[in-house]
Amino acid sequence: MSKLKLAVRFLLSLLLVITIAGCASSPKTESTGEYFDDSVLTTKVKSSILGDSRLKVLQINVETFKGVVLLSGFVDSAAAATRAVQIARTIRGVKSVNNALVVK
Repeated sequence: MSKLKLAVRFLLSLLLVITIAGCASSPKTESTGEYFDDSVLTTKVKSSILGDSRLKVLQINVETFKGVVLLSGFVDSAAAATRAVQIARTIRGVKSVNNALVVK
């Protein structure tokens, strides 16, 4: 077999491997359904936190990825941070809550 044919086969094989590897999905991406579910969870957590009369909210940001809720921002006390986490955990569909709230 000539060197040219060998080089062409090698390049075609390499191209095939690269193409197949490019088709693999990343585990950090969300499907449309997962994105929609996370948006719904984010909205439910935000509205529950805002609707709690015992919680004086300064600024709480809510982000959700695959059911894991991240609370960040500022609260006026450690008790408020704890209460916000408790509220988020009560929402159906929330797998876990990460607390990144800062007491101001």
